[in-house]
Amino acid sequence: MVARSLLTDALLAGVAGRAPVHDRDNTFPHEDLAELRAAGYLAAFVPERLGGAGLTLEEVAREQTRLAAAAPATALAVNMHLVVTGMAKVLADRGDDSLAFVLREAAAGEVFAFGNSEAGNDLVMFGSRTRAERQPDGGYRFTGTKIFTSLAPVWTRLATFGLDEAHPEGPRLVHAVVAREDGGVETRDDWDTLGMRATQSCTTVLAGAYAAPGRVVRSLPPGPSADPYVFALFAVFEILLAAVYTGIGRRALELAVAAAHRRTSMKHDGRSYAQDPDVRWRVADAAIAQDGIEPQVWALARDVDERVDHGSLWFAKVVGLKVRATETAREVVDRAVRVSGGGTYVSGDELGRLYRDVLAGMFHPSDDESAHATVATAWLGPVER
Repeated sequence: MVARSLLTDALLAGVAGRAPVHDRDNTFPHEDLAELRAAGYLAAFVPERLGGAGLTLEEVAREQTRLAAAAPATALAVNMHLVVTGMAKVLADRGDDSLAFVLREAAAGEVFAFGNSEAGNDLVMFGSRTRAERQPDGGYRFTGTKIFTSLAPVWTRLATFGLDEAHPEGPRLVHAVVAREDGGVETRDDWDTLGMRATQSCTTVLAGAYAAPGRVVRSLPPGPSADPYVFALFAVFEILLAAVYTGIGRRALELAVAAAHRRTSMKHDGRSYAQDPDVRWRVADAAIAQDGIEPQVWALARDVDERVDHGSLWFAKVVGLKVRATETAREVVDRAVRVSGGGTYVSGDELGRLYRDVLAGMFHPSDDESAHATVATAWLGPVER
């Protein structure tokens, strides 16, 4: 397959040039988003018949890796929009039009984000501290606090969920999409982090935020679920997240190679460090790890596109990929820092920024503990009570 591309080298160069400024100033990359929109990237998953690019999950994963190599925080921010629209595509490909409105609105220029994460909620998507209250018209109002809301300054649509404890069939987790223009939403200016600063993933307070009946997309019992919506969420989120961190590793390896050729050694008569056996081993070790993870990302994305039946192992595969990709990226960046020397410790150094950015990978769901529990259950069955 020849992968189609929306991101030109010129666009990526501009994004890369602005990345250190946004990191230093802790600001959102509005210009990046404008250029990505102009390139049709926000409609990457939208079918061509609706005016989009009609890209596959594999193609978008490859694009996200390239974007992350240029500007990790920009890639991670736009990732959230791509996850929501990607979910809509995955469901539509399987005959489920419950998120068809997402594709239509993305084509019209709306920006989607996620409001799912909650402080202290280690159930993640299988439970919620947010209250979902059914309205007389069948819509819902959501009240609660969401954290890590990437694209906070610019989103116009927020995919969120909460717990309806008064549901006649018992407690239900209600998934819906709210519009910023409808009110009931406060965005706190509280994003000041070690890395991934340009994502501006500020806290979102839902104060009765309203979702109309046509935007209420699921009502599911708490706990793990094989519902297609949950599958689409996990598959697209984990694969595109893996793609972003794989891009960080790719760029770190490039910087390590450049540093090895640039730096010279008095110990080796002024020859470059590219001739030093220890440095060569570290670069090779990083390259082996990087070369191993990239095909895994493309292959699993292709399996989603081609609707391969992995049965009960699907969730284990996508969470396992996320853990491998984020850990591999961290290891590659660490090796690159060791090759590149103390200059990476200087504020503003690109590799130093990648070192800070890559650490965020451990905090995204599924974390190490959750992923291992998922994989163990898939292979060994549930823990006996």
